[in-house]
Amino acid sequence: MQAALLPDRGVVKVAGDDARRFLNGLATNDIDHLAPGGARYAALLTPQGKIIADFIVAEDAAAGGDSFLLDCPGALVSTLVQKLNFYKLRAKVTCEDHSEALGVMAVWDGTGDTSYGLCYADPRLAALGMRVMLPPRLAADAAADLGATIAGPAAYEAHRIALGVPRGGQDFSYGDTFPHEADMDQLAGVDFDKGCYVGQEVVSRIEHRNRARSRIVSVAYDEPAPASGLPLMAGEKEVGTMGSAAQGRGLALVRLDRLNDALAAGLPLTCGGISVRVVKPGWARFAFPGEEQAAS
Repeated sequence: MQAALLPDRGVVKVAGDDARRFLNGLATNDIDHLAPGGARYAALLTPQGKIIADFIVAEDAAAGGDSFLLDCPGALVSTLVQKLNFYKLRAKVTCEDHSEALGVMAVWDGTGDTSYGLCYADPRLAALGMRVMLPPRLAADAAADLGATIAGPAAYEAHRIALGVPRGGQDFSYGDTFPHEADMDQLAGVDFDKGCYVGQEVVSRIEHRNRARSRIVSVAYDEPAPASGLPLMAGEKEVGTMGSAAQGRGLALVRLDRLNDALAAGLPLTCGGISVRVVKPGWARFAFPGEEQAAS
């Protein structure tokens, strides 16, 4: 079992009599039925349906009443708090940055529990493991309690990338990406049966019309890692943009139609002069580029 404190994560606390209803009315996932010990992956969207911030919500049962902790990108904590307070109106709820007191530790390649923090399974994908929200000074004690070996954040990044799970700010841009493009619909980040939330109409339209033109896909390479932000090329035509990469695997945001056409034509894929190939992760349920060609 391995564990890593994630320096890029922050924590936002949402608490109060109306906290559950408040979050459920804003987030892409069902918070109404979230129980202690569980977690939900969700996002706050613009009215146009694009991701302002994605986060993992866990109920803080020890605090009593309705209290939730949002495991979110550290760079977006202030934005998320500001947006939540904007929507608060007269709701009996407080939204506060708790990043100075709490950090997030990822634990993978094993299971366990610890009393040093709030534990929850990563709701995006079981293979990602679990997470522990705790004061950073207790990270080593919690890892020892779990029987985990402390690893650096780079080890967790390699684990995430190998599984094909996108990371906001690295594999997609906040404020300019729909949940489907970030594969949130594939990774348990959207509940299509819940009631309204900000941006819900756009997300539902994309789902029911099956109109996600772009998505993040997994790629593999055998040479040095392509640099993030470089164009993914099919011959002389750009089909996407490279995101994070580590240890022979990476992620790229691609135009599905262009990539399909390129694969059908047998065009080589390159990024910064490095040969790459698409690899379908086991969790992907959408029509993956190149599947028809592989089946023929």
